[in-house]
Amino acid sequence: MQTVKMVVTGPFNSGKTEFIQTVSEIDVVSTERKISAEAEKVKESTTVAMDFGRITVDDQLVLYLFGTPGQKRFDFMWEILSEGMLGFIVMIDSTRPETFREARSILETFRAYAPTPYVVAANKQDMDDAWDVEDMRIALRLENDVPLLSAVARDKESVKTVLIELLTNILNEISG
Repeated sequence: MQTVKMVVTGPFNSGKTEFIQTVSEIDVVSTERKISAEAEKVKESTTVAMDFGRITVDDQLVLYLFGTPGQKRFDFMWEILSEGMLGFIVMIDSTRPETFREARSILETFRAYAPTPYVVAANKQDMDDAWDVEDMRIALRLENDVPLLSAVARDKESVKTVLIELLTNILNEISG
């Protein structure tokens, strides 16, 4: 049995927890806590340590998904969660361009932790005010060879597409 550890990271409220909950075959282990009144305008809770989900692809392959906290004050967990990862996903809220710079910084941080394959998921593409994916590529200064995928974290097929893209890149790297 082969296990693949993937990390799902990105800014606060980009959809990391929902992404993992959408596909996990187990109840997601989550460390969500109620947050301050100021942040409650956006959402009621935030991940403070990690989220954990699992997907059995077949009898040979299991994916372990680890979601990171999005708030900077919990970034000490990022390096811990990145240990042993074979790839990572950077989730970005397509409707909040004010988070793009932070997303780019998180991407660079995780690339520094480990030179593993990664994909960028432009979440909330089903919203009217979502940025076009190619406009996001320019804003994020992503090279053309970096997979930037349209995504909706609560849509199982969308999440599977992102995971398959990352898994394909990981398997290509492993097989050399």
